[in-house]
Amino acid sequence: MKVSVRKISDVKCNNQYLRLETDVTTLKKSIENVGLIHPVTINEDDELLAGARRFQAVRELGWEEIPVHVVDRDALVQELISIDENLVRSPLNSLELERFLNRGREIYESLNPTANRVDLSSEDLSTEQKQQQKEKDDQDEDSFAAVTAEKTGLSKSVIKGAIKRDALASDAVKSARGHGELNATKTNELIKLDKDAQEKVLALVANMTAKDTRRVVAAAKKGGYPAAVAECEKVVPLPREYSQMLSPMRRVNKSITRILVEELRYEGPEQKKINQELRDLRDKLGQYFEMMELEAQPG
Repeated sequence: MKVSVRKISDVKCNNQYLRLETDVTTLKKSIENVGLIHPVTINEDDELLAGARRFQAVRELGWEEIPVHVVDRDALVQELISIDENLVRSPLNSLELERFLNRGREIYESLNPTANRVDLSSEDLSTEQKQQQKEKDDQDEDSFAAVTAEKTGLSKSVIKGAIKRDALASDAVKSARGHGELNATKTNELIKLDKDAQEKVLALVANMTAKDTRRVVAAAKKGGYPAAVAECEKVVPLPREYSQMLSPMRRVNKSITRILVEELRYEGPEQKKINQELRDLRDKLGQYFEMMELEAQPG
C-alpha cells in the first residue's frame, strides 16, 4: 500500500469498529514529539478502517491533513482489517472482545474456506477428549484462533472461549454480562444450553456461584427447566460478601504461610500500614468467629 494524504475533513468515521472517544493524551504527546509514524488506513471511499486513535489524536492537535494507506479490497477484507486493528491495538471490554473475535472468525473462515474451523460445540469433554483436543490445538497453525493468538498474544483456548460465548450466548445472557451480573465462568456453563433454555435458567442462577450454576445447568440438560428449579431448591445460597472473600483469603493465607516458613522480614516504609491492616483483620476475624459460635448454639 502506498502512502498518500487526505484532508481530515474528508475522512469519514462511520465504521462500527472505530473507537473515537478514548483518552489520547499520551498519544498526542508522542505525535507532537516524533510525528505520526504509522499512517491510518482508509478505503477508496475515504472511510476510516484502522487508526481511529491516531486519527482522533491528530484531529485534536488541529492537523488539517493526515497520511493514509488506501486499501483496495472487498468489504469483508476491509471489515477484517478494522477488527484486527482493535484486537491488536485497543483495550476492549469483555463483550467487545468476544464480539470482535467471533465476527473476525466468521469473516476469516469465509475468506479462507480450507483453514481449520473453530469448534463451536459446548459439550463437556472427557479427559481423553480434552487431551485429543489439546494435541489438535498444538498442531493447528491456520485457524482464526491460531493466527489471532500469534497477533495478540492471547492463547488459543482464551480466543476460542471468547468466540463461543459470543456465538452461543442468548441476548439475555449477553445483557447480563454487559451489566456485570454474569462472569465468563458462569456464562461458559449457561451456553451449554440452547438459547431459549438459557433465558429461563439465567434467572435461577443470578446469585449463585459458578459451582452451583454448573449443578443447575447439568440438571436442566437432563430434565429441562423443572429439573433445574428442583436443583435450585437444594442449593444453599452463598452471599456475595462470602464469595468475594474466597480468592483474597487464599492469597493472603498463601503469602502469610510463605512469610512464616521463610522467615521473611520487612522493615520498610509500608511496615506500619501492613501491621495495622493485619491487626484490624485479626480483630474482625475474632468478632466473626464469635458470631458464628453464637449462631451455632441451640436457642
